[in-house]
Amino acid sequence: MFQHTTVLLHETVDMLEVREGGIYVDCTLGGGGHSALILEKLNGSGRLIGVDQDQTAIENASERFKDNPNFQAVRSNFRQLDEALAELGIDLVDGFLFDLGVSSPQLDQGERGFSYHTDAPLDMRMDRRQELDAKAVVNNYTMEELTDIIYRYGEERWAKRIAEFIVQERAEKPIETTGELVTVIKKAIPKKVRQEGGHPGRKTFQALRIAVNDELGALEIALDKAVEHLAPKGRISVITFHSLEDRLIKEFFKKQMKGCTCPPDFPICVCGNKPKLRIVNRKPIEPSAEELEDNRRARSAKLRGAERIVSDD
Repeated sequence: MFQHTTVLLHETVDMLEVREGGIYVDCTLGGGGHSALILEKLNGSGRLIGVDQDQTAIENASERFKDNPNFQAVRSNFRQLDEALAELGIDLVDGFLFDLGVSSPQLDQGERGFSYHTDAPLDMRMDRRQELDAKAVVNNYTMEELTDIIYRYGEERWAKRIAEFIVQERAEKPIETTGELVTVIKKAIPKKVRQEGGHPGRKTFQALRIAVNDELGALEIALDKAVEHLAPKGRISVITFHSLEDRLIKEFFKKQMKGCTCPPDFPICVCGNKPKLRIVNRKPIEPSAEELEDNRRARSAKLRGAERIVSDD
């Protein structure tokens, strides 16, 4: 069973200002928690499309909402958002929801290779149809490429040393499991440093997962497509779980709010770009103390929202 404790449930759905009869897209269907509340607010009208690249999530939601004619599940990476909407005959959407990162079920299914707490094959693919997995990255990428991935996506200060130890280890034999990789990481990070913080593998595992699934690249593409299909006064709700995602969302919203991209010294605008979004909340909404007590995995969550500006054209 695909069990998942939904983070910032009411805050995220409230941000969408769901209207009866509207069309909404849950771009990260997962356990279906946000979708269930959206369907409740649609009150038997409108339409909700649940998108996920994970087959387990699609199967779970299809079963969970099988008696609701307003729901439809689509297995796709949200980078193909426009294609999915075109196939469904949808042009404008009243709200998009993104709950980013890895879901609890993916972490809890040890065989998926996302967790550093369980010894399992190095996989980390959210969509098991794709060829690239964590094992291929760890064993085939150069030391320079590994250093870049671990530093950029994991913000790990020991990235170069971890990459060096990975290359040394795989020269003896391939690194095939999460347990083997954790052992290498622990060797690379000085003992004193390991004792100071959380699990030594956390940042490296995050980095590999982002690289394997091209999470940030897919997100940038999906956000652009969401804005293009967002109806006037339609909204986007985004939950992030680490600084890279949050920074990307914050900068994207600011860019869409500004519009003009001409250099500051240009006397007049020649690009023709107009503001498309207004930011709903200047500061991100974070989980309450009560939610954090109930769900430790919510501790780094941040919610940001934006609304499509009504064009003057």
